[in-house]
Amino acid sequence: MKAALMSPSGHRVNPWEFIMVEDKEMLRQLSMCKAAGAALLEGAALAVVVIGDTDKTDVWVEDCSIATILIQLAAEDLGLGSCWVQMRKRFDADGVSADENVRRLLAIPENYAVLSVVAVGYKERESKPFDEDKMQWEKVHVGTFGGK
Repeated sequence: MKAALMSPSGHRVNPWEFIMVEDKEMLRQLSMCKAAGAALLEGAALAVVVIGDTDKTDVWVEDCSIATILIQLAAEDLGLGSCWVQMRKRFDADGVSADENVRRLLAIPENYAVLSVVAVGYKERESKPFDEDKMQWEKVHVGTFGGK
């Protein structure tokens, strides 16, 4: 959480806040807050819900995104696994927004929006490192788009 609290934000407004969830029943409920992609939360040791105060800044999404990835990098540094579970602009099977479902479950005020939930725990397996031979250097432009 130290990494998250030290994450940069525009004009140092710090619109992000974090809810750490360890309760197994709450993790189970969070795992059902959207139609797909959240089931892994049920088996997580910890979930970090990343929310942003939408009244503080119009760049809360960017600021909370930076904090989310720093949580993941810190987890990796500690030898833990993590997974970003997107909540913003996602819906459950009934068409209710994941944001609304998470806010209801965790008593989050209306002026906060839920960006993501980071599942954290011990890795079941090690993933293969990125294959550097497959890096898409053609997506890097110098000077201008398409510049060489």
